[in-house]
Amino acid sequence: MRRNPVPKSKSRPRAVFFLAVVLALAVAFPLAGQTPDRYLDAAPTRDGSVRLVIFNPETFNIRALATLRKNGTLDIPGLIVIGVYHVKQTANFDESRKYVQENGLDWFKFHEVSAAISEPGLFRKNACTPEYELIVKKADGVIFFGGPDIPASVFGEKTNLLTEITDPYRHWFEASAVFHLLGGFQDEKFVPLLETRPGFPVLGICLGHQTLNVGTGGTLVQDIWSELYAKTTVEDVIALGPEQWHNNPYRLLFPLDKLIGYNFHSLQLGDKSLFVTAMGFKSSDHPRILSSHHQAIEKLGKGLVAVASSRDGRVVEAVEHKKYPNVLGVQFHPEHPLLFDAEPRHRQKPGDAPTSFRAILEGTPPSLEFNQKIWSWFAGKLVESHGR
Repeated sequence: MRRNPVPKSKSRPRAVFFLAVVLALAVAFPLAGQTPDRYLDAAPTRDGSVRLVIFNPETFNIRALATLRKNGTLDIPGLIVIGVYHVKQTANFDESRKYVQENGLDWFKFHEVSAAISEPGLFRKNACTPEYELIVKKADGVIFFGGPDIPASVFGEKTNLLTEITDPYRHWFEASAVFHLLGGFQDEKFVPLLETRPGFPVLGICLGHQTLNVGTGGTLVQDIWSELYAKTTVEDVIALGPEQWHNNPYRLLFPLDKLIGYNFHSLQLGDKSLFVTAMGFKSSDHPRILSSHHQAIEKLGKGLVAVASSRDGRVVEAVEHKKYPNVLGVQFHPEHPLLFDAEPRHRQKPGDAPTSFRAILEGTPPSLEFNQKIWSWFAGKLVESHGR
C-alpha cells in the first residue's frame, strides 16, 4: 500500500530534534560498553612528559596540585598527572572530572581500576597487581594523599571506638599498592616493584604517610590523645598545649564559630633525614607544619625509619625507606592550597583575630621554606626518575 510522503518541511525539523535528543542522551548517559578513562593503557612507556600518579584524585587534591603548579612550587615542564582510583571508592570522581574540565587542566588525566580487591588478598599478588606494575612501568613517581581512617583489621587489630571507617575500598587499593611497591612484613619473600626502579619517588601525605606504614606491615595508634596522652576530655587535651595538638580541639567545643580544624605545631628533625641531608635544613631548625589527624604510626613497617617527630618525641612525623632513597612519608600537609594564601580568614579559637596560614609560616622561619622545599625536592626526583 502506497503512503503519502511526509512533506520535507515537516520531516526535517523532526529529524533534527530527534538527532539532538540522541546526542544529548549520549553525552549524559554513555553506552554501557564504553571504555572508561584509563590513560596509562595507551600511554607510551617513555615520552617527553614527566608522569606523576596520584591515588584518590578528589577535587581537593587536584586543586592542591594546580595551586602548587600555578605558584611555581611544583615546577616541572611537561608534567602529566594521572589520577588513579578504584571504581568502588566512595568519592565522587565525576566532580573531579568536572573540575578538571571547567578549569582547563589538560595536564590532568584519569585511570580507573575495576579489578577485584578485598582485604584477605591485599598483601600478595592479586587482580590489581597488573595495575601497580603498569604504574611503575609508565609513571615517574607516586603520591598517596590524605583522607579518612584505615580499617584496623588491615593492620591486624580490633577497631577502636574512635576509629571512623568510611571508604574501605580506597584503603584496600592503596595499602595493596604500597605493599607491591615497597614490600612488607606480611610476606618477606615478595619482590617489591621498586627493585626494578629503586629511585622511583613515592610521597605519602598524612593518611598516605600512614598507608606507607600499614602497607609495609606496620601498625597505627588509633587515637593519639587517648592512647598516647591518656586524655579523654577535650578540656584536658586543650590543657596539653598546641605542641601536643594534631588537630584543633577547640572546634569540638565551639562548632558554631567556624574555627579551622587544623593545628600548626613544630617538628624535631632527624640528623640524617632528607630534610637535613637533601633539603638543607638543620636538626636545630623547628619548622611549623599544618596538622590534621588523630591517628599515628605505632610499629614501623618493613624498611621504614622515623626521621622526624613531634617536639615531645611521641608522634612520628616523617618516615623514609632504608633501601629506596626517594620514599618519604609526612604526617602533615605541605600540599594544602591555603598554606601559600596571604588572606587573613582563619581562627583557631574564639576571640582570635583572623590570620592566614602563610602568615603563620612566615612568622616562624624556616617554616614556609620547609614546606616549599619538600615539593622542590620531590619535583627534582620525578625528573631524575623520568630520565632512568
